[in-house]
Amino acid sequence: MEIAIVLLVVAAIFIIRTIKVVPQQHAWVIERLGKYNATLTPGLNFLVPFVDKVAYKHVLKEITLDIPSQVCITKDNTQLQVDGVLYFQVTDAMRASYGSNNYVMAITQLAQTSLRSVIGKLELDKTFEERDIINAQVVAAIDEAALNWGVKVLRYEIKDLTPPKEILHAMQAQITAERGKRALIAASEGRRQEQINIATGEREAFIARSEGEKAAAINKAQGEAAAIAAVADANAHAIQVVATAIRLPGGAEAVQLKVAEKAMEAYSNVASDAATTLIVPSDMSQVSTLIASAMKMVQTTKA
Repeated sequence: MEIAIVLLVVAAIFIIRTIKVVPQQHAWVIERLGKYNATLTPGLNFLVPFVDKVAYKHVLKEITLDIPSQVCITKDNTQLQVDGVLYFQVTDAMRASYGSNNYVMAITQLAQTSLRSVIGKLELDKTFEERDIINAQVVAAIDEAALNWGVKVLRYEIKDLTPPKEILHAMQAQITAERGKRALIAASEGRRQEQINIATGEREAFIARSEGEKAAAINKAQGEAAAIAAVADANAHAIQVVATAIRLPGGAEAVQLKVAEKAMEAYSNVASDAATTLIVPSDMSQVSTLIASAMKMVQTTKA
């Protein structure tokens, strides 16, 4: 009975040392008699008992690693307290096992030295403006060395940049002054735009008034021209009618009669004015003389 129990225990040990089940996103490094033999992939695997052993177990998932805070000096000799976070992934289990005795520590140290080197090339203001560039340069520096460790560095992010308190106060004062400057510029731009708008409005109003006056003057001139043309046309028509009437039989006599009537009317108007000297021909029977005198008086009255 005891022998059976011993055999059962030995069989169980053989089974345990022979069958290995590797979880997903894991890789196990197998050594045979102290030498690297193979890397087990996820699933069911078989080993040679007492000859093969699982030397290293690696997680192939993306790993987040906090980089401890450290003091970095910028190009303009300003101290910065910087901390960050690094994302990496094991891509080669064999190199991760034998490339470094502790690849996590190696990556941490390399991230810190690379960060100090990158920030040392930048001035203080640039360190706040160019975080993406800093992150990219740190990743490039670490990734180049991490290939020998079977590790792929995915990205690096700066969590915080903390300058000394004196620098913080100076930066806050600078920001306050800059905002005050922007406020003054905005106010002056508003006043400038206001003056421009007022001047533009006055100019447009003046143009509108001048256009109205111009249109009114044109309309008035056109009206006067039309009136003069109408009067001229009427006079021309009247003269034409008179000329036509004169050519008719008895026309000349009618003209003389009309002139005589106008002459008599002129005589009566002149006679009613005490300030006017009236000269009357001695022989009133001479119509031509009367007409000539009447025409002269008409000219005198007009003058």
